[in-house]
Amino acid sequence: MDAARMAGLTRWVMEAGLNGMMEQEILHGFCNRLVEAGLPVSRVNMIIDTLHPVYEGRAFRWRKNQADIEPVVEYGRTHEGEAAENWRRSTYYHLFHTGDDMLRRRIGPEHPVDFVVLDELRGEGQTDYLALAHRFAAEGSIGEMDCVYSSWTTDVASGFSDDHVSLLRDLALPLALAVKCASLARITETLVTTYLGRDAGRRVLSGRIARGVTDRIRAILWFSDLRGFTHVTETAEPEQIIPFLNDYAEAIVSSIHDAGGDVLKLIGDGILAIFTAEDPVQACRCALEAEKSMRARISTLNKERTCRNLPVADAYLALHIGEVFYGNIGSQDRLDFTVVGPAVNEVSRIAALCHSVERDVLASSAFFSAASESDRAGLVSVGRYALRGVERPQELFTLDPESIDR
Repeated sequence: MDAARMAGLTRWVMEAGLNGMMEQEILHGFCNRLVEAGLPVSRVNMIIDTLHPVYEGRAFRWRKNQADIEPVVEYGRTHEGEAAENWRRSTYYHLFHTGDDMLRRRIGPEHPVDFVVLDELRGEGQTDYLALAHRFAAEGSIGEMDCVYSSWTTDVASGFSDDHVSLLRDLALPLALAVKCASLARITETLVTTYLGRDAGRRVLSGRIARGVTDRIRAILWFSDLRGFTHVTETAEPEQIIPFLNDYAEAIVSSIHDAGGDVLKLIGDGILAIFTAEDPVQACRCALEAEKSMRARISTLNKERTCRNLPVADAYLALHIGEVFYGNIGSQDRLDFTVVGPAVNEVSRIAALCHSVERDVLASSAFFSAASESDRAGLVSVGRYALRGVERPQELFTLDPESIDR
C-alpha cells in the first residue's frame, strides 16, 4: 500500500468515527478497503468493554467473503463461569497481563499451538495471526473500558509479510480511535436511557439539558408500589432485599415498556411512569395493558420465589391523567428530568388509598372519563374519597374482575 492510499484509508476511518458510524460499519468499511488495497486480510475481530447493566462488552467481526457472519456479539461478565474461562485462554488475556501491545503466531502443523484459537484458525485454513492492544490512559478510560483489542489473520500460504504487520499496526491505531468514539456515543445513550428513562434520555441527548427547560404535556400517570415491602425489609435477610427489589422492578418496568410507557422514577419500591400517546384513549388502554401484564408477571414471579423459599409481594397501582411539566428541574449542577405538577401529587395520594380501600388498582375519575367506552366497562366505582392536599373529594374506580379477563 503506497503512502497516498494509506493516508486515504486513515482519513476515511477518522471521518467515519466523527460522522457517527456504528462500530461494525466502521470495521467492515475499513477491512473491505484494506483488501481492495492488496492486504491479504481474511478474518478480523475487535473487542471493547462497555458500560451496560447486562453486558461487559462487545465484539465486532468481519470475514472476507462471508456476509452471513454475525457482525456484533455482546458478551457477559468475564469474571465468572464459561466466559471467564474463555477470557483466560485468549490471546487478549495474554496481552492484558503481559502489558505487550502485539502478539504474532504463525499457524500450521510445524508451528506450536499455545492458544486455543490457533487450533480453530488452522481448521479454517488460516496461516498467520496477529493480536493488537491499544490501551487508553487513565483519563481516557471509563469503568473497564480501557483498551481496544483486535486480531487479524490471513489465509495466504506465505502469511503476513513484515511490511503487512507494520501497516496493520499503524492503521489499527486510527481504527481503534474511531471504534472508541462510536462506543462512547453508544455508552452515553445507554447510560441516559438506563438512568433517566427512554423518552427522557432521548430528550436530554437532543440537547434539552438547561435548567428550567420543560414541556407542558398531558399524560397518563402511573404510580405503583409494593404491598408488604416494609414487612419484607424487617424480616428478610439484608442480602435478600436488593435481589427482591430487582425481581419486582424487572416485572413492572418490563410491563410498562412493553406497553409503550416510560419509567421516570424508581423510588425505593415505588415506580413513577407516564404514557403519552397522542390519543388519550390509546394512552389509557396502554396503561391498562401494562397493568394486566404486570399482574401476570408478578404472579409467575411469586410462584418462582415461593418455590425457592424467598419473600414475595404484590403491587398496588394508581392511574391518573393530567397536565404536568416535563423537563429539567433542580440546581445548577444537579438536575433531574422528571414530571411535576398537581397531577403527580394526586396520583401518589390515590396510590396511598389502595391499602385503606383494599384494592390493588385505583383510577381517578379523570382517567375513567378519558378511557374508551369498552375500557370504562371494566372499571367500577368504589366511591368518593378525600385526597390529602386536594380540595374536593374524588370518585375513584377499580378494575371489575367480572368484566375484564384477568
